[in-house]
Amino acid sequence: MKMESEGHSVREVRRQGLIDIAANTALVLETNNLRAAKNVEQIVTSLKRLIVRLTKQSLSPLSLAQWVITHDGLDQAAQQMLCEIAGRKLDFVEIDPRTGYYAAKNIGFDHVDHLHCQYVAFADADCLPCADWLEQLLSPFAEMEAPVAVAGRTSYAPSIIGSALTSIDFMYFPSPLDENATRNFYANNVAFRYDTFKQHSYQPLDGVYRAHCQVMGLRLQAEGIVVRYVPRAHTVHRVPDTLGEVFKLRWLRGGDSVDLTPYLVRAYMPAWLQWLGRSGPIGPLCVMISRLGYSVAALNHQDLPTVRGLKLLAAITVVFAVSLLDTAGAVVRGCGLSIGRASALRNEALSYHRNLD
Repeated sequence: MKMESEGHSVREVRRQGLIDIAANTALVLETNNLRAAKNVEQIVTSLKRLIVRLTKQSLSPLSLAQWVITHDGLDQAAQQMLCEIAGRKLDFVEIDPRTGYYAAKNIGFDHVDHLHCQYVAFADADCLPCADWLEQLLSPFAEMEAPVAVAGRTSYAPSIIGSALTSIDFMYFPSPLDENATRNFYANNVAFRYDTFKQHSYQPLDGVYRAHCQVMGLRLQAEGIVVRYVPRAHTVHRVPDTLGEVFKLRWLRGGDSVDLTPYLVRAYMPAWLQWLGRSGPIGPLCVMISRLGYSVAALNHQDLPTVRGLKLLAAITVVFAVSLLDTAGAVVRGCGLSIGRASALRNEALSYHRNLD
């Protein structure tokens, strides 16, 4: 009976510590990936469904110090309705429609009340967080030896195709800094101490679609900053609404590998191989070949659903097919061409509105 009582007390202390962390945390949610909507009503509907889902979290967003949402022009009526659904005040920050994805996150952070927020969590409007996502993401900050950054796990929906795409787009690499840390993270599922993000934030990368968070991860590792990896802080990323947009996403991600290659070479290659960072398509091609090996190895690992037999063969086939498309984008980009990238780099988003439930 005594042990039971002590266990209950420990849980209560931990829960109170988590509530204290939440009371000093801001949640920043950008809506850039909803820009392909046919009208404002579609954006509001998508946001409404997401906010309803967030209100059902095991750690209620009501306990947060602040909730910031960046947008391209939601009217007052829409803002008021979303506040009523959330059951709390939401800070809406209007941004220029030309503002990029990572710049929107930086702007959202700039509107965090630093006098009341010691922590900031980042989420995306096209991701579906699991029921205990917020609790799991913030829990490490309540520990005695708390980290300054925490990365949750992002994946696509569990299926053969989802597992294959996750092994390509959302791999996590163990960090040499700590056994529970990751070298990399994704901007849709990460939290920082306020001062840590303020010092580093996302830096501009000309011509790059979605590699800024990977570069920031490399910078943090170089400075010895541990990013705790918490796979139970899970969010599910949507795939684009149409097959054409899926192909466009693959092409863009392949091209991004070219711009990411110099950072990877600088971080991991010995001095005699640094020329790969200036090798045109050769370095990116090496990166894509290495990524293919890591992606296949990631199947049935990294908290992905287990697939066996023909399902495993199918997943491997998808990995090879998608990697081939990505590699085509990388080779073209490595030759100095920007075919198919112009609209995306003008911040014309892909559509992520279907099945956002």
